[in-house]
Amino acid sequence: MRPFRHINAGTLDEAVAARQEKAMIIAGGTDCLGLLKNKVLPLYPAALVNIKNIPGLNYIEEDSGGLRIGALAKLADLASSPVVREKYGVLAEAANSVASPQIRNMGTLGGNLCQEVRCLYYRCSPLTGRDYFCLRKGGRSCFAVTGDNRYHAILGGKGCFAVGPSDTAVALSALEAKIAIKGANADRLIPIADFFTVLGNVLGADEMVQEIQVPGLPAGGKQAFRKFRLRKAIDFAVVSLASLITVERGACEDARIVIGAVAPTPFRAREAEEAIRGKSITAETAGAAANAAVAGALPLSMNAYKIEITKTLVKRAILDAARE
Repeated sequence: MRPFRHINAGTLDEAVAARQEKAMIIAGGTDCLGLLKNKVLPLYPAALVNIKNIPGLNYIEEDSGGLRIGALAKLADLASSPVVREKYGVLAEAANSVASPQIRNMGTLGGNLCQEVRCLYYRCSPLTGRDYFCLRKGGRSCFAVTGDNRYHAILGGKGCFAVGPSDTAVALSALEAKIAIKGANADRLIPIADFFTVLGNVLGADEMVQEIQVPGLPAGGKQAFRKFRLRKAIDFAVVSLASLITVERGACEDARIVIGAVAPTPFRAREAEEAIRGKSITAETAGAAANAAVAGALPLSMNAYKIEITKTLVKRAILDAARE
């Protein structure tokens, strides 16, 4: 690695103050250390700010407003938490699907939300003798558009077609969570739908994720997380889906359907939701909703197969929600 300073932050204020010195946050380190070793980042950080020493930031607590999760909560703890498993099962399933047990024991929820994309062009290390100065690195084009785009976006690509890699982000989007952000000058609370952008997230140079807030859920809603990947362990999603669907007497009262790994950000399939809301759940209505979910898809040269996978996951989620 290139030289950098290592700063141990004891408080949130110390962490965001240190971030202003061209510093990078490190918690579990499962993503950022690989980026540093492979010299992937276009601007190498002058310092790493270790936030693991900040006390009390790994909580998973339920209160009258819902669920509150500290940024340092481990993915393994989310997957095994009794309250998360019982009441927010889609999040427990998503956390449990991430990588391997070793990664889940180190990786934090805040880090999983803020991780970098897995695009092979962005991740290509200069140590290999090849370096792609893509849009995310300050360049002018996305190399995937005319290159290997098997795992890239079919929806919502604007300039950059790398897909959002976070499984927990998909689940939290279906739960309509909010992100509490700590800043050096001001704090803010934003819906998770406003947190992600095509090129990353909205965190400023002096900000970090402090807490994730999940509101209470409607009674009777069925939650599910599905993830299609080439291997059943370790792999990132080819397509994923998180759903919260309420069915009464065979008809859909409400639906939230969020698709992952098909767009730069978690994709809320609102047209699919509207296709079943207020209607009886049948194979036909589920199929119509699946078609609606990908109605705006614009696949690249090598990833049209994602459309059929997406439709299958959407249809299965709807039909499973209708089963007693």
